[in-house]
Amino acid sequence: MLSSLPPSDISTRLIIKQHSVMQARHITTTHKDERPDPQDISVLVIHNISLPPNQFDNSYIEDFFVGKLNPTAHPFFKEIHQIRVSAHCVIKRDGEVIQFVPFNERAWHAGVSSFQGRGRCNDYSIGIELEGTDDSDYTTKQYDALEQLAQAIMLAYPKITLGRIVGHNDIAPGRKTDPGSSFNWQRLRQGLCF
Repeated sequence: MLSSLPPSDISTRLIIKQHSVMQARHITTTHKDERPDPQDISVLVIHNISLPPNQFDNSYIEDFFVGKLNPTAHPFFKEIHQIRVSAHCVIKRDGEVIQFVPFNERAWHAGVSSFQGRGRCNDYSIGIELEGTDDSDYTTKQYDALEQLAQAIMLAYPKITLGRIVGHNDIAPGRKTDPGSSFNWQRLRQGLCF
């Protein structure tokens, strides 16, 4: 496991080496597999998650993404504890970045999805989860961390451009609504004009 910077130090430029964010906290998951073409990473998908719903600042997301969610810890967990999902990274409310899947591998975040007529978005996308909900404001520290992370991803994977940074709702309309109406796309895009 690599050491991580304290969340308050997220302003330090994030660096990706060998498909990993050097400053992130790394947690290993088996909820991943090989991409059909690791050279085809070309979309960044923004999601949100909170476990239990509308609750923050606990370890349940981490437990869920590694398949260790205790079904007795909350009634909602009985429905989801056996689902095998993951994201490449999660950004917690305090701005901490946690990486579960190296970017050259396929995380299981998008589900049934399509971008510009091309299906199976997990094959060629990077998934970033923000700890939050569709209708609760994300924190300043989360936006700062997301901006830093997106910049590092765009530098490492130049096929990802501003026009190829989308929400889960954009690739799975009618099925998904995240990152929701509370997400400030203008703020992110202005921050990424570098």
